[in-house]
Amino acid sequence: MRGPGLLATVLALLLVAPPAPPAEARVAPARCAPRKGSMQVAEPWAQRRLDPKRVWPLTRGEGVTVAIIDSGVDLTHPQIRVAKEVDYTGTGHRDCVGHGTAVAGIIAAQYLKGVPFHGVAPGVRLISLKQTNEERGDPDTLARAIVDAADFGADVINVSIDARDDPKLRQAVAYAVGKDAVIVAAAGNTTAEDGTPEASYPAAYPDVLAVGSATPDGRRADFSNTVTPVSVLGPGQDITSTWPGRSYMSGLEGTSFATPYVAGVAALVRARHPELNQEQVRGRITATADGGLGTGTGAGMVNPMLAVTAILPMEVGGAPVIAPPAPAPLSQDAVSKPAPVDQEAIDLALTIAAAALCAVGLIVAVRVFVPMGRRRRWRPGREG
Repeated sequence: MRGPGLLATVLALLLVAPPAPPAEARVAPARCAPRKGSMQVAEPWAQRRLDPKRVWPLTRGEGVTVAIIDSGVDLTHPQIRVAKEVDYTGTGHRDCVGHGTAVAGIIAAQYLKGVPFHGVAPGVRLISLKQTNEERGDPDTLARAIVDAADFGADVINVSIDARDDPKLRQAVAYAVGKDAVIVAAAGNTTAEDGTPEASYPAAYPDVLAVGSATPDGRRADFSNTVTPVSVLGPGQDITSTWPGRSYMSGLEGTSFATPYVAGVAALVRARHPELNQEQVRGRITATADGGLGTGTGAGMVNPMLAVTAILPMEVGGAPVIAPPAPAPLSQDAVSKPAPVDQEAIDLALTIAAAALCAVGLIVAVRVFVPMGRRRRWRPGREG
């Protein structure tokens, strides 16, 4: 009796159980095991070098939305606040790489007393768009995420994952730029199969703020791509930031970690100068950088204080300052021919000079002889 009863039970369960989803709708869970971080953190050199806290009395980025297109963000980290998160991978919001969490921390890690690490612009509103579980992006998904970020109202879009050139990606960038978003992207460390450098996208598109990597001594890092047209440098070697597991990771390197430093500065500029469009924001950041040295350095290291506070001539009165025209060159005749002598002017000058001398003589005589006459009571002197 037990056999038939058990069989009936199994058949009943099979009849009421929901059918399994089709194979194409199932997404295999990603291996979610980022490197283990540390619970201790020291003040990183990049934070000391840029010193964004000096800008905070003016702005912390309030009112600005920054979209991070990356590998997701650890929403449990005490220094990270995410207002909206989107997952394109079907594997959940968890950051299985650590990359996106580090990028989010560099941009907007909250200031906590006793914690020596903080973000560039902790007042911004963060959006996390998870488009990969790896360190390289798929152009189709990346393009979709850029369009969505623009539709979500992102003022700054951080793309620290590079991809190959693609028509959809190019169109997505044009769409976001048309909606006045500042796109900040990593110049990349990309090499082709034969070992020669190749451009990284979307950083290589003309309306994108492309970021190269700088070392602690301010030079371009050896791995930073020189083929991508670099706009500015950001700290990108020996970097420390937030990490999954409510921890921190040091020793990070790559243009992908230099990019959020510049994105954070872009957010500070947009908050302080809301009247500027995306092109003017990019122009202000490059115009106030510390100056580049050599190929792949662009305008040099980004400078948060100058980017926010500098008075730029092209922005005065909302229009470019026009320099006065240069004086017309002298003709050869004007240089070689002396001016004619004005004899009448010379005679008049001599007459005036003579009259002046006479007047002086009269004054001297009066001052000498009048006192003498008074002493003598105006009596003539004795003869012989």
